[in-house]
Amino acid sequence: MEESIEILKSLRKRIDEAFRVLKIYKKEEELKRLEHETLSPGFWEKDDASQIMKKIGSLKNFIQNWKQIRIDVDEYLGLSEMVKVSDRELVADIHDNTLKLQSEFDKMEFQMLLSDEYDENDAILSIFAGAGGTEAQDWAEMLLRMYKRFADSHEFATKITSISSGEEAGIKSVTLEVSGPFAYGYLKGEAGVHRLVRISPFDADKARHTSFALVDVLPEFVEPEFKINETDLRIDTFRAGGHGGQGVNTTDSAVRITHLPTGLSVSVQNERSQLQNKQTALKILQSKLAILEKKKHKEKMTEIRGEAISAEWGNQIRSYVMQPYTKVKDHRTEYETSNVNLVLDGGIDEFIEAYLKKETLKKH
Repeated sequence: MEESIEILKSLRKRIDEAFRVLKIYKKEEELKRLEHETLSPGFWEKDDASQIMKKIGSLKNFIQNWKQIRIDVDEYLGLSEMVKVSDRELVADIHDNTLKLQSEFDKMEFQMLLSDEYDENDAILSIFAGAGGTEAQDWAEMLLRMYKRFADSHEFATKITSISSGEEAGIKSVTLEVSGPFAYGYLKGEAGVHRLVRISPFDADKARHTSFALVDVLPEFVEPEFKINETDLRIDTFRAGGHGGQGVNTTDSAVRITHLPTGLSVSVQNERSQLQNKQTALKILQSKLAILEKKKHKEKMTEIRGEAISAEWGNQIRSYVMQPYTKVKDHRTEYETSNVNLVLDGGIDEFIEAYLKKETLKKH
């Protein structure tokens, strides 16, 4: 019984630390704000109403899970301090449940790795097909499916804000908003070049092909951290395009905003109106500019320390091999698995955890 009591007391302290690190109470305030927003007139007429509802569900689940494990630990701790050692059946039951709670907390504690600046923000994930035409464009679409499946498994809301389709198949580029607790923290390590090796479905000779795609991940800011001067912007409108069908826009509602001083450009075409596309584009542009400023500061500090800066493009972070054998390997952490299909179905949690743990070790 003493062992169970010590484990439960330790768990209680770790849970209190998790509440602090994960800002559970702040998330409760955000949940109340979003729930209040659903009561406003015309809420269901908003384009992002379903996304807000999904985010509410995700936040509720996140908060409830942490509150429930705290309740369970307190319950068994109080019971263990009152039970008599002679009651072997109850002692055994408390011990079994204590070990279950410890295992459950160990899985949940992974979220404490997400304590960096912006980790708790929503994410803006972009995918760009590399050289190789249809092969690379098909690979980019496979990655889009993988990240959407991953988001669904974590109850994150997703929304495509811009997409450029390939001529024969796949996509040239796509920008996906991912909303939910710590969406950016989970996905930030996915930024980089992803390499695919497979027998091409587009090659009559069934030859092996290697394809590349670049993934870019930015945090989405609730409040603008970078003030944009309107005179620094060039705003162009054009006709939206897509895979075809009734949903393709036939008016010049798509918007491209270029920040003249930096040359950064954002295109959005998937909203219903030009105004909505402009608002979404400005939001993404603000995130890009804020990250650019942060990178400039980091580069200055790196220059002072004399460390080399590695190029982003061309640095493959992960390889997905489908033939002649099956393996997915992350070249930063050396974590690998032979279950390629599981990974491409969104099962990238182990890769994310390995990356975050390695980054955490670097800081200590």
